[in-house]
Amino acid sequence: MNTFQNSFMLIAALFIGLIVAPSATIAASSDWAKNEGGRMRLVITATDEPGRYDGMLQIEPKPGWMTYWREPGDSGIPPELTFDEQSGVRVTEMRFPAPKRIDNGPVRDLGYDHAVSLPLQLEAPKAAAGQLVTAQAFVGICQNICIPFQAEFQIELPVAAEAMDAIEVAQARQTLPEAPSDEFGIDAVRRADDGSGLLIAMTLPNSEQAPVLYVTGGAGIVAMDSRVEDRSDGTAVLFVPITTLPEHGDPEGKIWRVLAVAGDRSMESPLAFE
Repeated sequence: MNTFQNSFMLIAALFIGLIVAPSATIAASSDWAKNEGGRMRLVITATDEPGRYDGMLQIEPKPGWMTYWREPGDSGIPPELTFDEQSGVRVTEMRFPAPKRIDNGPVRDLGYDHAVSLPLQLEAPKAAAGQLVTAQAFVGICQNICIPFQAEFQIELPVAAEAMDAIEVAQARQTLPEAPSDEFGIDAVRRADDGSGLLIAMTLPNSEQAPVLYVTGGAGIVAMDSRVEDRSDGTAVLFVPITTLPEHGDPEGKIWRVLAVAGDRSMESPLAFE
């Protein structure tokens, strides 16, 4: 059998497989909810572990509009997703690709002026598989003013993973910041002697662009400015001006983190203060 015939039979088999797939696996994507500034939808896919699901909240701002990171900056609304309590579904994780700083006069925000997918992890009772559940999403979509965008989704918890949904969710996870590594990570963090900010020593990947740091401390604390104090041979020391600093790394349960962007790569790490 020649290559063309093999390819044709493979495509035909995949097509037939999609047609006869159980209906319980098809309703893993909600309809798009729309407002003046954009649209969003919810995608859920089953995993090999009963009662655990992966998913994503897809947000697509219209040109000239933006939506927000988990720490929105000077204004804005961080995304929220909840499920009806009686469903037993819980959002155990919502993650975010690296944002960019968007300045609008004196207001500085962190977010996305393009389509973005926020990967999710969900837990549900094992008996909930195949059941219709209701989710509520609340995000900010902003141009010159911010419009709260609230939507209700009805979606079936899939019994098995639908191929295209699983691929899209996996692709969304590929956009997330890296974990710290030997080639891209934080080496040391200390307060500046005058208490005006942080000095962060780090190892960087090869990039001609100066790294950008965003430091968050919970309760809306976010530092969006950084400058390179020293850089050589794949390492750098950056200064981040911030006055609300802990004496130690985890004051009152707040988790301090840094997001570093270097060229087309990003990395997120907890901060351990010296």
